[in-house]
Amino acid sequence: MITGQLTHPRIISALAAAGHGATVLIADGHYSAATAVGPNAETVHLNLEPDFPTVPQVLAAVLGTVHIEKLTQITPAEDATPCLVHTEIGDLMPEGTETEFVDRLDFYELARSQNLALCVVTGDSRRFANALLTVGVLQKG
Repeated sequence: MITGQLTHPRIISALAAAGHGATVLIADGHYSAATAVGPNAETVHLNLEPDFPTVPQVLAAVLGTVHIEKLTQITPAEDATPCLVHTEIGDLMPEGTETEFVDRLDFYELARSQNLALCVVTGDSRRFANALLTVGVLQKG
């Protein structure tokens, strides 16, 4: 029996198969997961209802399962600033995690990469809530 926070079998399997440098997309409910994901990605639809679960809720579970070395997000449009969901996501990330903001089309290109191992579609209805995570390595101390 799984005793960790994350218990979804397809998500756990995809995370376990993702090695160092693979990417994981936690997408908002607006994201085009049918066309804007890489060919190797496992896509899991968790969008149960509007705003549930949210990107930060899924992110919290993922962060308890794998080490993330980089976060990439879409630079919000001027009419969407301040972008509070970016603050929520950033507050969850471990200290020292590299963060990058790119324009929307560059983000889609990154998500369409062969490196994308997993796309989790959430019910988050907020704009620019997508988080592209780069899997790191565990440091034994």
